[in-house]
Amino acid sequence: MPPKKAAKEEKILLGRPGNNLKSGIVGLANVGKSTLFQAITRCSLGNPANFPFATIDPEEARVIVPDERYDWLCEHYKPVSKVPANLTVYDIAGLTRGASTGAGLGNAFLSHIRAVDAIFQVVRCFDDAEIIHVEGDVDPVRDLQIINDELRIKDIEFVEKNLEGLKKQTARGGQSLEMRKLKEEQAIVESILSWLVDEKKPVIKKSWGNKEVEVINNLMLLTAKPVIFLINLSEKDYIRQKNKHLPKIKQWIDENSPGDPIIPISVSLEQRLAGLSDEEAAEECKKLGTKSAIPRLVVLMRNVLNLISFFTTGPDEVRQWSIRKGTKAPQAAGVIHTDFEKTFIQAVIFRYGDLKELGDEATVKSSGKLLTKGKEYVMEDGDIVLFKAGAAKG
Repeated sequence: MPPKKAAKEEKILLGRPGNNLKSGIVGLANVGKSTLFQAITRCSLGNPANFPFATIDPEEARVIVPDERYDWLCEHYKPVSKVPANLTVYDIAGLTRGASTGAGLGNAFLSHIRAVDAIFQVVRCFDDAEIIHVEGDVDPVRDLQIINDELRIKDIEFVEKNLEGLKKQTARGGQSLEMRKLKEEQAIVESILSWLVDEKKPVIKKSWGNKEVEVINNLMLLTAKPVIFLINLSEKDYIRQKNKHLPKIKQWIDENSPGDPIIPISVSLEQRLAGLSDEEAAEECKKLGTKSAIPRLVVLMRNVLNLISFFTTGPDEVRQWSIRKGTKAPQAAGVIHTDFEKTFIQAVIFRYGDLKELGDEATVKSSGKLLTKGKEYVMEDGDIVLFKAGAAKG
C-alpha cells in the first residue's frame, strides 16, 4: 500500500480569530485623523479641535464596504431587505513622542490601538500655518519613525514583563509536560524580544511558525497588526499625484515596513466630497479629474484583515457576510446563527461568477454548477450559499 500523505498543517493567521474585526485610524496629533474619520463614515464628530488631545476616547463607526458583486446581486434579486458588508473603524487620539512612557495621554492611546486588529496610519504631507504640527514642522519620515518607535518600545516593555513571568515559572525546574510547554513558550517569547530589540522591526514583518503565532496572538502586540499608510496630501498635490516628500516616505516604508500598502489621499478633498450628495461628488471629481480614495482604502483594509465574503440571496434578502480566509462551512454557518454551526448538515453552494454568466439559479443548477459541500469545505470568496442544518437541541 502506498504511504499515507502527511496531513498538511493549516497556517494560523496572525491576529484575533473571528470575523468582527476592527481597524483604527492612528497618527500624530493634527495630521487629519478625525477629519478622515468624518469623511469615511459621513457622520460628524463636530469640528476636530486644533490641539493634540481633541479626541480622548476612540470614536467608533461602521462603514459600508463597496462591492460590485453585492450591487449586482441586489439588482438581480430586487430583495425586500439589503444588508451589505461593513467595516468597523475607530478614530484614535493622536500619539506624541514619548507615548510609550506615558507622555500626553500615551498609555490610554496605546491601549486603544491594542484593541483594534489593523491600523490606518495617517502621515501628514501638507503645509498649513493654521494647523499646528505637534513636532513644529512637517517632516513625514520623522513622524513615521516616531510612531514606529513608540509602538515597538511599548511591545518591548510588554514582552519583557511576560518573559519575566515565564522565567519565574520555569525556574522551578522539572520535566513535566506543563514545564516543557512553559520552557518552549519562554524560548518563543525570547525570540520575539530579540526581533523587536535587535532587528528593530515590527513583529508582523517576520515569518513565524504556528506555535510562535499562537504566542504572539495571546500577547496582542501592537506591531503584529497589519498597517495601511495613508499619505495625507493637499488637494492640489493629490490631484496631480506629486509631493516632495513621497520618494522619502516610499524609501522609509520599503526599509522599515516592506510590502505595506501606501495610499495617497487628500483628507481636505474627502471632507469636501463628504458634504455633497453622491451625484454632486461624482460631478466634482469629474471636473477635477480625480476620484475619492476612500472606497479603495476600505476594500484594502478588509483585505489586510484577511476577510472574504459569502452571500445569502433571495427575494426576501440579499446579504453579504464577512469571514476570515480559511473558514470552513460549519463556522461560516455559525456567523449567521450559532446553532447552525452546531447542527450543520451541508452547504449548497454556487459561485457568483457562474450566476452572473448564466443569468439565473435554474440555469446554474441545470449546468451542474450547484455544489453540495460538507464539514471540511473551505469557503471561497464570492460563494453564494444555502446552509442546511438540523433542529437545535433544547
